[in-house]
Amino acid sequence: MQIHDTVTISVRNLVEYVFLSGSIDVRLNAIDTMHEGTKAHQRVQRTYGEQDRKEVYVKADIAVDDLLFVVDGRCDGLLGTDPLLTVDEIKSTGGDLERITEDGYPVHWAQALFYAYMYAKEHEQAAMRIQLTYVQTATEEERRFVREASFAELEQYVQEVIARYAPYAQLRRRHEQARNESIRELAFPFDAYRAGQRKLAGAVYKSIEEGVRLFAKAPTGIGKTISTTYPTLKAMGAGMLQRFYYLTARTTTRAAAEDALLLMRDKGLHLHAVTITAKDKICFQEEVRCEKEHCPYADGYYDRINGAVLDILEKETVMTRSVIEAYSHKHRVCPFEFSLDLAYAADAVVCDYNYIFDPRISFKRQYAEMKKRTALLVDEAHNLVDRAREMFSAELAKAPFLALQRELKGVHNEGYRTAKAINDYFIALRKSSDGSPHLVQRQLPEELVELAEAFASAAEQALAAGVGGSILDAYFNAQNFVRTAKLFDERYVVYIELSKSDVRLKLFCLDPSQLLQHMGKGYRSHIYFSATLSPVSYYMDMLGAGEDDYTLAVPSPFAREQLDVIIKPLSTRYHDRDESKLPIAKLIMKLMDERPGNYFVFFPSYAYMNAVYETYMELREWSTPAGDPSDAEVLLQKPDMSEEERDRFLETFQAGSGKSLLGFAVMGGVFSEGVDLAGERLIGVIVVGVGLPQLGVERNMLKEYFNEQGKSGYDYAYVFPGMNKVLQAGGRLIRSETDRGTLVLIDDRYLQTQYQRLLPEEWKG
Repeated sequence: MQIHDTVTISVRNLVEYVFLSGSIDVRLNAIDTMHEGTKAHQRVQRTYGEQDRKEVYVKADIAVDDLLFVVDGRCDGLLGTDPLLTVDEIKSTGGDLERITEDGYPVHWAQALFYAYMYAKEHEQAAMRIQLTYVQTATEEERRFVREASFAELEQYVQEVIARYAPYAQLRRRHEQARNESIRELAFPFDAYRAGQRKLAGAVYKSIEEGVRLFAKAPTGIGKTISTTYPTLKAMGAGMLQRFYYLTARTTTRAAAEDALLLMRDKGLHLHAVTITAKDKICFQEEVRCEKEHCPYADGYYDRINGAVLDILEKETVMTRSVIEAYSHKHRVCPFEFSLDLAYAADAVVCDYNYIFDPRISFKRQYAEMKKRTALLVDEAHNLVDRAREMFSAELAKAPFLALQRELKGVHNEGYRTAKAINDYFIALRKSSDGSPHLVQRQLPEELVELAEAFASAAEQALAAGVGGSILDAYFNAQNFVRTAKLFDERYVVYIELSKSDVRLKLFCLDPSQLLQHMGKGYRSHIYFSATLSPVSYYMDMLGAGEDDYTLAVPSPFAREQLDVIIKPLSTRYHDRDESKLPIAKLIMKLMDERPGNYFVFFPSYAYMNAVYETYMELREWSTPAGDPSDAEVLLQKPDMSEEERDRFLETFQAGSGKSLLGFAVMGGVFSEGVDLAGERLIGVIVVGVGLPQLGVERNMLKEYFNEQGKSGYDYAYVFPGMNKVLQAGGRLIRSETDRGTLVLIDDRYLQTQYQRLLPEEWKG
């Protein structure tokens, strides 16, 4: 037999592909039925005898057709001595052990049988004993099933299982050959590089080649997406990478990545790329309820998913939301879970930061060898600092547990008791406070962590017993709190907020840099890029840069004459805002009268925006005759706008309508980043204030922490995040070599050195 290719795969990934069946059920998924529970494993392994071994690594080369499968894994236990050794596979569950039958979980037997075969092959064993040990996580009760098999039986079984996986492996092999050939022939998809593009592309390729991080500040309009994806693909074609993740914080930047991939597809690129859309946005049902009784796409999902994956991979390359939805309908599979399963097969994945960095939802089926051949492209990387703080923080509140205590009374005794214990803890916390609405502590609340752990264990039992209601959300919150407590160190504080109606306790991550480093560990290269990665030293510090990592600052490719920058030294500080409303409204009206066209005006808050909007509308009504052609159309951003509302808002910004347009929006919102309104669609941007976050307890905690670290706490907590919003808002204006525009910065602080030094060169002078 001639071997043409090698397939490296873990035992678990292989058998799960072949044997997974049944339905998606968020209740059972929540309690992680039959998961590898570390505590349960260790408890069973402590009972092993002196001659027994645990965590035994096994590996085997298995030829099937013209493929060589290199399969490896780690069996939980190898018990006894020759002539008949026992492979022990441990599974833990929150459910009832009596409901588990010997033949109930073929995937578990498959895993154990593979380990037995691999050990027997390497050590020339004539036969093996195979044991499944099931452990109930709450009661610690155990149940075992045992089989024996000869080496010949094990070998036949393993060959049959791999033969069922082989069609998928063959498809992947054919695809990779076509992919690599297409990458080798792929030219840069534009006639020429823009100024700075080649420099950025070269730095990306070199960083991947050397396996380091790159922190790149590249101006708006340079074409960052193509300048990062194209060299990454070339690195893939050169054998350095197997896949890359394009990570974004917003839907708008996700679309830019898709457009770049579609453009290169039209130029001959053959690449499997998948976009992951949030579950609540892509779900086909009116209510997001992932239970087989309520969703036909969840019912029997695992019985149909392999066929759906093979079908779409054979026929499609760039799998955007609409493509995934079409095949989901065709095969009756959940579009969200379908996109996650496709991500493990794809060459490129376009998704939110969470899928890599958030320990709650990051991709779980990535083994070390896969990460070594994967690059992370982190778009608009300035957003990752605050997003990471959210990912690594967790909170519990009193109100949900009081409600749950009432809900579970007489329904589930242990759930009721543990929910009541948490509610009682919060009552005692309120009584012990000095009447202040905020408390800050440095010590981890060990008692609450133990209560949350006890509640999570009780909730597992309740969920396994079919208890519904609000217990699932409380369970997730408790699990996240316990998980975050394990990360708690000197980079955290405990923030307690007390009100008449509730008590909230938050484990607040002040500095996410080390945790980002840990979650990103093992990937070949990280490429962090943004037009506003400034000052770069701050972002390198907060995103966990190492000594060997690179930085790059690409100058603006646009001429200074394209942008007219005006500074209006008016105070927009909180206590001056009432007095500033009328001067700002007059300034807007004067500018639009002198230079008619489409404008955005950005504010630091909704309250300030609404106040100036009302003043402007009153002033306009008083000063502009009805039906005057210079009377501009005015749009106002609202909180929590739907995607359709946001799209309609932006579609209103058209060139050549003959009528001016004024959009009121907030800095740091959906319209201040990732929005591309080229040419006459936008001729002016007015930025009100210096973008500082609102003064508050959490921001002040950040300030104090970084002061203690010997850094400028005020800059880290307020100035740098605020000015980043300013730079993003102003960056909406000049998007191409032919754009012209007016940028007005309203605040007297723009004349201070502290703020001047943070402005781009093309905004100065």
